Amino acid sequence: MTASVHDPLNQLSLWVADGKKAALATVIATWGSSPRPVGSHMAVLESGDFSGSVSGGCIEGAVVAAAQEAIGTGRPKVLEYGISNEAAWEVGLACGGRVQVLVEPIS
Repeated sequence: MTASVHDPLNQLSLWVADGKKAALATVIATWGSSPRPVGSHMAVLESGDFSGSVSGGCIEGAVVAAAQEAIGTGRPKVLEYGISNEAAWEVGLACGGRVQVLVEPIS
């Protein structure tokens, strides 16, 4: 899995224009302390390469896995991570807040 520093929306449009399977992850809600604001984006390729960030690094791996699943199923998914969520500690979200991320397959 490799990260790109390009604008994620521009990168996503390039990938889709090349016929690659991809997904878009968007921060749709935050509560308390959150690493990235609402509207932050991360574009993800089927291979796991990605551009952008939805958390500054603490949940990107989990979001990439969810994006790959969404690409495979063709169905969007809403993810939520927070300090009270046991999985949040596993993926490193220990900032004290919560973040909700919409993951959508893009074709």
